[in-house]
Amino acid sequence: MAHLPPSFDRDASERAIAALLRALGLDPEREPELKETPARVAALYAEIFSGLDPLAAPELVTFPRPAGAGEDLVLVRDLPFHSLCIHHFVPFFGRASIAYLPGARLLGISGTARVLDYYARRPQLQERLGAQVADHLEQTLAPRGLAVILEARHLCMEMRGIKKPGTVETRTLRGALAEPRWAAALPAAGRSHDFHAP
Repeated sequence: MAHLPPSFDRDASERAIAALLRALGLDPEREPELKETPARVAALYAEIFSGLDPLAAPELVTFPRPAGAGEDLVLVRDLPFHSLCIHHFVPFFGRASIAYLPGARLLGISGTARVLDYYARRPQLQERLGAQVADHLEQTLAPRGLAVILEARHLCMEMRGIKKPGTVETRTLRGALAEPRWAAALPAAGRSHDFHAP
């Protein structure tokens, strides 16, 4: 079960959702399928916003980088993620590729996915999500370089407004991976590319 943010009030959430349904002209008395909707939506929000709880931050396992290692790049690609747009509270979702040039420490293989999930589980901007993942990994690993590449579809663009599909790619590049010789070679998120160091 997901951690609940400390300030999450389940009863108040249910009342607010019920009020929203009434404001939309929906009546659970006339539509029995709506009777449990406030409770279901409150439970959903408790789960998908669990990243708001500081106690839910992932505990990352690191280990020493082998002596004599060269310009080894660690790249975890095609990590799926989903979040909710902070402006409209509708989903955006896609894939991430996270790369780093190790300093003194290496990260356990699932660490990047855990950090990505933690920060995605809150109302978000895609640009901020990339920066938060990068900040967390920098503080944990002190890598020589770091890249967080996100590619996502935004339902706030597809369901309303312009109503057009499309993908948004953001790249958060730090340290050596912001240098042109590395940055140009980084893969796009969600696509299969061979990575070749320059």
